[in-house]
Amino acid sequence: MTRASGISVPLFSLVTSHSWGVGEFPDFADMARWAADAGQAAVQILPILELPADETSPYSALSSFALDPTCIALPDLPDFEGIGGELAFDFEDRLALDEVTRAPRVMYREVRRLKHKWLRRAWQRFVELEVARGTPRARQFEEFCAREAWWLDEYAAFRALLSAGQNRAWWEWDASLRSGSEEVMARARAERQGEVAYRKYLQWVADGQWSEARRLAWPTRVFGDLPFMISANSADVWHRQALFRLDATVGAPPDAFAKDGQDWGLPPWRWEALRDTSYAWMRQRARRYADLFDGFRIDHLVGLYRAWVRPLDRSVPPYFDPADEGEQRLLGEALVGVFMASGAEVVAEDLGTVPGFVRESLTSLGVPGFKVMRWERQWDQPGEPPIDPKAYPELSVATTGTHDIDPLAAELDPEAVEQAVRALLESGSYLALIPLQDVFGWTDRINTPSVVNELNWTWRVPRPLDSWSAWPEAVARRERLRTLTRAAGR
Repeated sequence: MTRASGISVPLFSLVTSHSWGVGEFPDFADMARWAADAGQAAVQILPILELPADETSPYSALSSFALDPTCIALPDLPDFEGIGGELAFDFEDRLALDEVTRAPRVMYREVRRLKHKWLRRAWQRFVELEVARGTPRARQFEEFCAREAWWLDEYAAFRALLSAGQNRAWWEWDASLRSGSEEVMARARAERQGEVAYRKYLQWVADGQWSEARRLAWPTRVFGDLPFMISANSADVWHRQALFRLDATVGAPPDAFAKDGQDWGLPPWRWEALRDTSYAWMRQRARRYADLFDGFRIDHLVGLYRAWVRPLDRSVPPYFDPADEGEQRLLGEALVGVFMASGAEVVAEDLGTVPGFVRESLTSLGVPGFKVMRWERQWDQPGEPPIDPKAYPELSVATTGTHDIDPLAAELDPEAVEQAVRALLESGSYLALIPLQDVFGWTDRINTPSVVNELNWTWRVPRPLDSWSAWPEAVARRERLRTLTRAAGR
């Protein structure tokens, strides 16, 4: 394994001077260039799948396949520029754009309202001037729709019906639409052709901008984050109801984060039914992620082996499913094998309450788990001394923190933060990932588990990324990180 290191940061945090208040697909290339200049080989981001209108957590998506249109950069869209771009804004929209770009955090509601208003107008222009004339761009759109039909058709039908239902959950729709069957999807495509095509257009635009950002990011490797589960109100569950339980939710058992455990409100899958399909849905997810990223982290890896199930009626206490360790191992290894077969580089988030056999299983499969420095201790020794990072196994990913905990600077002084970063880079792990906050010594936290507030998932970098080459602090941090990285042999 080649020793390397990289930066971890959410895409939504990576604003530039061109962004509309949130990190957009093209902005990733700016981050990748800065990281490469700092000697980093990879950038790992959080999920970039489409979220519901009232959601901010990247782990509560409407689809396992569709990119989030909120990350589309409208100034890079020919159809938006063709209708005048930002010069076409009225006074209200000018004020809104100024507000979201000046805000210190992501203002999701305002950003989404503004973007979707102008994305619809851009679509209308595309239909009138491109589709109607059969232009090369119109043919490219048709080719995309045909190539990605294996996931795009079900998503677009669901998304069109969701929009028609004022974003009410699919189980609240008319009874004739709830089944998610092939017949229902065909009817939706026939009766709502315009909306279905619009949703496909957004995915075409998003796919093109993300592909271009990846091209410009080369040779920096792009790591994604595969959510363990999907929302009940999603195209996936609507179309595959036989694979999911709607009478229970999954979460995490009691641990240091939550003494009563966590309830994520996500539907457990019926693993026997999933197995009977030869894990077809998981294979589709693996295929999509291999298309989008060079590699990806499997979030909540232990959930592939056993889910912590909470019945909605509380008829019984929460329990693990499957319950038998032998079945858990068979299930987990089958699912991990599906993702490994995608051809992308796979790493596993094996943090929290994880039984020993799961980590043994990962090692036997050759999949790296995570080592969070502050948690790697000799817990059975007096004083619980930390484990020397140099002793971490090569088959592991070392990091100073995750999006769910405080950055180092919230607990340590600047000198101690740099010492921790140096120790991370010198670790035995083949890959070291440094949260961007720990590179700069920032104290901003991304998420606090089990807490719903207006701060979670809204952090943005304090200055536009495209100004970092002229920002003394960013220049100094870049040079220092490159020096530490080279000294560590990465």
